[in-house]
Amino acid sequence: MSHTGEKPFKCDLCDAAFTRKNNHKRHMVTHTAEKPFKCDLCDAAFSRRTGLRDHMITHTGEKPFKCDMCNGAFSGKGAFERHVMSHTGEKPFQCELCEATFSRKSNLKYHIMTHTGEKPFKCDLCHAAFSGKSALKYHVTTHTGEKPFKCDLCDAAFSQKCNLKLHEVTHTGEKPFKCDLCDATVSQKSYLKYHMLTHTREKPFKCDLCDAAFPRKNALKYHMMTHTGKKPFKCDLCDAAFITKGNLKEHIMTHTGEKPFKCDLCDAAHSTKSALKYHVKTHTGEKPFKCDLCDAAFSQKSVLRYHVMTHTGEKPFKCDLCDAAFTRKTALKRHGMVHSGEKPFKCDLCHSAFSTKSTLKCHVMTHTGEKPYKCNLCNVAFITKSNLKKHIMTHTREKPFKYDLCDAAQERVLSNIT
Repeated sequence: MSHTGEKPFKCDLCDAAFTRKNNHKRHMVTHTAEKPFKCDLCDAAFSRRTGLRDHMITHTGEKPFKCDMCNGAFSGKGAFERHVMSHTGEKPFQCELCEATFSRKSNLKYHIMTHTGEKPFKCDLCHAAFSGKSALKYHVTTHTGEKPFKCDLCDAAFSQKCNLKLHEVTHTGEKPFKCDLCDATVSQKSYLKYHMLTHTREKPFKCDLCDAAFPRKNALKYHMMTHTGKKPFKCDLCDAAFITKGNLKEHIMTHTGEKPFKCDLCDAAHSTKSALKYHVKTHTGEKPFKCDLCDAAFSQKSVLRYHVMTHTGEKPFKCDLCDAAFTRKTALKRHGMVHSGEKPFKCDLCHSAFSTKSTLKCHVMTHTGEKPYKCNLCNVAFITKSNLKKHIMTHTREKPFKYDLCDAAQERVLSNIT
C-alpha cells in the first residue's frame, strides 16, 4: 500500500484515511478526546501508549537520545529527530501556497492558517484567537502572570521554555552562530538573521503612517506606538510611562541609582549596556559615524543624526506655546519647563532648584568647589566646559562674535564706553 497509496480505513468524521486499522483506531480518539493512558505520578493523560511512555521520562529525567553533533540530549525520539534537522537544515514539509518549508508537520499546519486566516484556538478570558494551541497557552500566561520556567543560576523566570533556553545562554556567554561576512557572533539564530540585515541594509517592515522602515517586526510595533501615543509600561515610583519594558527597566535605575555596567578602563559605571558601549569609545577615540556634508565624525549614530540637522536646519520638535523649535525631543521637553516653571531637580545643600539635571550638577560644584575643566595654557580651572572654551579664546585672541554695525557706528559706541 505504500507503493499504491491505498488507504482503505477512512474516518467517518473527517477526510483522514489510513493503511492500518490500528492507526484508524488511534485517530478516532482525537475526535472523542479520549485519553485512556494515565500517568501514575501526576494528572497527565494521553491518547496513545507511546505518549505516556515519553511523558514518564519527564519524571525520571532520562534523556536517552543524544546528538552526535552537539551536547543536546532528548527524552523523546521525535524531539531528537527534529533537533537533528536544526543541524542539517532539512525542512521536508513544504507549503503548497507559497515557498515556505518547515521541519515539523505541525508547523506547516499552523502556517497554512496564515493563508486561510483560521484561528480555532480562542481565549476564554478575552477576545483573542490564535492559529496554534501553543500560542494560546502562552497568551493565557499574560492573564495569569504565570512563569513556570525558572533559571537555576538567577531569579529570572519565563512563561515559555524556549525563552528560558535563550536566557541561559547569557550565563554561559556561548555564541555559536557566526556571520559569514564579518567576525560577529550571536547567541541565537534569529539574531544572526537580523544581523545580516545590517550588511544588506534591508528594512522589510514599513510603517503605513510615515516613511519609517525597520529590519525587525518588533521595532515596527514599538514605532507605531509613537503615532498612537500608547505607553503600556508604567513606572510604580513616578508618572513616567514607556513604550518598551526595557526602557522602563532602565528608567527604574534612575530611582534606585543602580549602575551594573562598569568600565574596565576607568571607574565609570552606567545603568545600560548601550551607555557603557558608547562610553568605551571615549577611551578608544573610535568615531565610526561620519558626516557626508563635512569632516565631522561621531561615536554614536544618534549624535550624527542630530549633527546633520545643523546642515539642513531641520528642527522637527516644535513648542505648542511659542515659536521655538528644536532638533531634539529632550531639548523641547527642557524648553517646556520655561513655560510651566517646573524645576524638578533640587539641591540637597541649599534651597535652589533647576529645570535640568546638568544645571543642578554645575550648581553643586559651587558648593564643593570642584572645577574639573582645566586650562592647558595656565592654571585657571572652570566648572563648565563652555566657560573653559571661552577662556581659551583669551589666549588665542579669537573673536568669533562680530559687530553688525559699520565702522563709524562701532567707533561711536566705543567712544561712549570710554
